[in-house]
Amino acid sequence: MSRSKAGRRIIGIDPGLAAAGWGVVDYTGGKIRYVDHGSIETKAGRPQAERLFYIMESLRSILDTYQPAEAAVETLYFGRNVSSAIPVAEARGVIFAVLAERGLTVREFRPNAIKQGVTGVANADKKQVQELVRIILGLEEIPKPDHAADALGAAICAANSSGIEEETHAKAPRRRGN
Repeated sequence: MSRSKAGRRIIGIDPGLAAAGWGVVDYTGGKIRYVDHGSIETKAGRPQAERLFYIMESLRSILDTYQPAEAAVETLYFGRNVSSAIPVAEARGVIFAVLAERGLTVREFRPNAIKQGVTGVANADKKQVQELVRIILGLEEIPKPDHAADALGAAICAANSSGIEEETHAKAPRRRGN
């Protein structure tokens, strides 16, 4: 379904080093349909390179399974602790490299844009967003873990967006021989 006339398959990603949430939806005829969600979790205490490699390999496997046409990624947000943003930024780098490797169109959304896209309110709280993700996708329970619910929110935002995205990245150029 990834690139057919029938609709668009979108993967949403909430980047993180300890846990990177992902969620896949189909958008067809103005309707959003839930496909699957999960979280790529790495073990604390393992070498950074090993954790990043695990994220890369896991995301490749997810993309192979679901064949999305585009990706929606939450932008990096950090409060007072700038040092905690560095590992997340490294994980984002790996995620973007894999998405570019697959030639996906990648759209980034600020957290407030995702809240707006899901709830209609840019300052909605996390519980409101999670509950509306559940309702929009027709799920019996709020998706767990939280990172996966956030990723589904990014995918919903991409499906519903009309100019609220932070930035759109063109598909990656094909590799050239050296």
